[in-house]
Amino acid sequence: MAETIVALATPPGAGGIAVVRLSGEDALAVAAKVFFPHNAAKKVENAKGYTALYGNFMVNGKPLDDGVALFFRAPHSYTGEDVAELSCHGGPVVAQSLIDACIAAGARPAGPGEYTRRAFLNGRIDLTQAEAVMSLIGAAGRQGAALARTALDGALAKRIEGFKQQLVALAGHIAAWVDFPEEDVPALEPEALSATLGEVKAGLSDLIRNFGAGAVLREGVDAAIVGSPNVGKSTLLNLLAGFDRAIVTPIAGTTRDVVEQAVMLGGVRVTLRDTAGLRDTGDVVEAEGIRRSRRAMEEAGLVLAVFDGSAPLTEEDKQLAAVCAGRPAIAIVNKSDLPQQFDPAAIAGSFSEIVTLAAGRGEGAELLGEAVRRVLGVANLDPSAPCLVSQRQYAAACEGRAALEEAENALAGGFGLDAVSVCVDDALSALCRLTGEDASDAVVEEVFSTFCVGK
Repeated sequence: MAETIVALATPPGAGGIAVVRLSGEDALAVAAKVFFPHNAAKKVENAKGYTALYGNFMVNGKPLDDGVALFFRAPHSYTGEDVAELSCHGGPVVAQSLIDACIAAGARPAGPGEYTRRAFLNGRIDLTQAEAVMSLIGAAGRQGAALARTALDGALAKRIEGFKQQLVALAGHIAAWVDFPEEDVPALEPEALSATLGEVKAGLSDLIRNFGAGAVLREGVDAAIVGSPNVGKSTLLNLLAGFDRAIVTPIAGTTRDVVEQAVMLGGVRVTLRDTAGLRDTGDVVEAEGIRRSRRAMEEAGLVLAVFDGSAPLTEEDKQLAAVCAGRPAIAIVNKSDLPQQFDPAAIAGSFSEIVTLAAGRGEGAELLGEAVRRVLGVANLDPSAPCLVSQRQYAAACEGRAALEEAENALAGGFGLDAVSVCVDDALSALCRLTGEDASDAVVEEVFSTFCVGK
């Protein structure tokens, strides 16, 4: 890692400021070849950490721009190496010219996630915090960002470390009891052993149970708006979008294709998919739209099933309710401003949430948002609590819990402490992989391959 790397740390394109980041042993030496302080008495090579200088960026001996250089000395930087951040005026030409000048001065282009990879390899962060970086960057809402921020602050790492300490102490006690029977090692009572195994397993179960809800807050969810023609699906989409995204007419079959719109609903980023009305039709174009509607419903993480409250329950309504049973789905009884003929009790068995609203009058969005939070399991999720932020972490936590269950089964089955010890060791290995202590090169490569260049 002796090479000095350079990349644009801000989004490409026009902007007020662009930041070019250098990291490595020669970061300040490279910076000194392209940045010249206005105060000639100041030398970049002698700059202390956490200091800034104002000056000019020079390319081939000619002024390129004026700006600010920030300096961070190892190990007190993001990467744990010497770092220089060069802030110039935003714009693709100026920023790229500055990067090219840094490369000509001895740096090389950074790869995806290379700054964070160096932070991990230099012990500045563990793998859970590294994954939280991209989770924070890609967070779809404020609560998702709060979850990622909690992980970045090390809350998950501390929770896992607590579990590991309990298991290490347990494994050490078992080993001493088994290997040194002649020594005065206190007996390991089955009740105490079972209590420790159960406590750690319960903690992992909490993390595993909240993973799906955390993913929804971080990444959002796709939701299909489905129902018979003219129940108000497109009107609902327009209400939630806040503008006329879809065409609304009294003519059945107006919507022929899937119309998408991302909205924030109940604090969750929801990509709504307004679909063609479900019915039998001889129209080839409409039939294709209905086929796409059914596919959108099958692929959706949330189904918003819309029913016409001003009309009696139909056979198509019953079929839709049956399809929604057992899925994350909300029944929306629309047109509550009209005389009601629809009986919500008839479909209650297929939905955990039924919301009555009047989309045409702009009423009911808040009630629907609250129902979305409950159905997706995020209503009671504490953004400040430790949370798994990747599928890799989830898999490791599941492996750890499974190993602890095997340990409990071995203990209950009367097997020796040797068998219990093997299971405890397996659980420890899974937790070490989760935090990255025993992460293979392949795992590290997989984690950082998802990063953007410059981070």
